[in-house]
Amino acid sequence: MSIEFMKELIAQYGYLALFIGTFLEGETILLLAGFAAQSPAFNLDVRLVILVAFCGSLAGDQTAFFIGRHYGRRLVARSEKWRSRADRVHVMLKKYHEVLILSFRFFYGLRNLTPFVLGTADISILKFFLLNAVGAGIWAVSFALIGYGFGSLLENVLTKLIENVHHVELAVLGLAGLVALALWLRKALRRSR
Repeated sequence: MSIEFMKELIAQYGYLALFIGTFLEGETILLLAGFAAQSPAFNLDVRLVILVAFCGSLAGDQTAFFIGRHYGRRLVARSEKWRSRADRVHVMLKKYHEVLILSFRFFYGLRNLTPFVLGTADISILKFFLLNAVGAGIWAVSFALIGYGFGSLLENVLTKLIENVHHVELAVLGLAGLVALALWLRKALRRSR
């Protein structure tokens, strides 16, 4: 595939892919979308990236919550593995309650399971929605801006690298020479023993 085709694909379907990705999981695709928003080549607006990620994350977690609310107890009862995980989430919920609802999407391994299990708990739908919306907003802004900032940093580094490619070539050549000299000296010292 050509670069132009990839740019066109991202420009046309970037937001849809971001919505689906954040609905299902999220961190990686949001970081990439933030990174792409920094580059004019991909035609993504960082504000829309944040909005779409917020909507996708909120919709995915609300869906998992409602599935848990209606089918969760039966599904959890069928599997020892799920029961164990659900028990851990319930313990964390008792200990951290609102903090858990606000922050679960920031912790690897909790993102998909927690809203489902929270649906099995005695949490009002409105309370979960409000705390989930706040958490999704914080998450969308932070991860999109991290990706965007990383893109800016990388672009600056690459620009400086390209501007100074001659100096970099000399540095790499010098480093290779030092490594070769160190290896030669080591070998010479071994032979002399």
